[in-house]
Amino acid sequence: MADASIRGRFVWHELMTTDTKSAAGFFANVVGWKTQASAEDPSYTMFVVKGRPVAGLMVLPAEAKAMGVPPNWVCYIGTPDVDATAAQAASLGGKILKQPTDIPMTGRFAVLADPQGGVFVAFTPMQMPQAAAGQMPQADLASAAGDYLWHELATTDWKAALTFYQTLFGWEATSAMDMGPAMGTYQMFGLSGKTLGGMFNKAQQMPGPPAWLPYIHVPDAKQTVETVKKIGGRIINGPMEVPGGDWIAQGIDLQGAVFAVHSLKPVVSAPAPAVKVATKKAPVRNTPVKKAAKTVVKKAAPKKKVTPKKSAPKKATKAGRAGKAGRAGKAGKAKKAGKVKKAKGRAPKRRR
Repeated sequence: MADASIRGRFVWHELMTTDTKSAAGFFANVVGWKTQASAEDPSYTMFVVKGRPVAGLMVLPAEAKAMGVPPNWVCYIGTPDVDATAAQAASLGGKILKQPTDIPMTGRFAVLADPQGGVFVAFTPMQMPQAAAGQMPQADLASAAGDYLWHELATTDWKAALTFYQTLFGWEATSAMDMGPAMGTYQMFGLSGKTLGGMFNKAQQMPGPPAWLPYIHVPDAKQTVETVKKIGGRIINGPMEVPGGDWIAQGIDLQGAVFAVHSLKPVVSAPAPAVKVATKKAPVRNTPVKKAAKTVVKKAAPKKKVTPKKSAPKKATKAGRAGKAGRAGKAGKAKKAGKVKKAKGRAPKRRR
């Protein structure tokens, strides 16, 4: 029995398709995944990111193909006891599509369907030594491009589906969003305070039965859309911005499997350096102002001393008038006026 903390967590994702070689090349271009064969089963291919397995790739089983199941992505949800989970799912109105089965050196799984028809895999990982942990599915990894950021269920009755998964895996209803009359409510769910995805009632024009769709983390959803188009894939929705600033897109690969990508809102850094530069320059701008003020005071002082010089010609003019009066015949007065003129004429020289 596995650790109880794995219950309700998305631990693995698997693409079942009709041409594994073509699918491997497609997602190598779209997501940047590399591939490697499983050490336990060389016929099983794993998608890896920096040497760490993130998803699986296998041929669509003949029995599934005979039932009309198209190429598709399957989500693995963790449980400490897959046998008990399968039995409980059936008691809640779900179906057991494949009875609990062992995967050598990996774990035990069962293919189940919820009451509305959404297919998923319940999985109990095998307890393994630390050295083998790198080959094991890992839960809720979304820290780098190539991991998974979101899990979405398009169904016919999201309220009933949520109740089913709450009972089976302990999920909690978190926030909800109104998508309008055509789509209705988009209900998000989580576990232990972390939001894992959302579910909604699919529109009538949406083809196919209820289904889970995992969203792959890419650096830029808009650029990924262009890549999908160039290599022959098809975009059925997006790219579109979602509340919060993230971007998503949904497409169909070369074999017909629906997939989705998700890029995070770009982080805008604060202009901290500009503030620091302005603070350092402030004292430098103040220094010349003080010096200029002192210079103005020194230059302004001589202007006050020039004032008496301007009044000198006025006094000389009066003296000139006195001279004219002397020439008119008042000689005695003219001599006195002349003395006054000389006395007044010498006064500015003393001030200098």
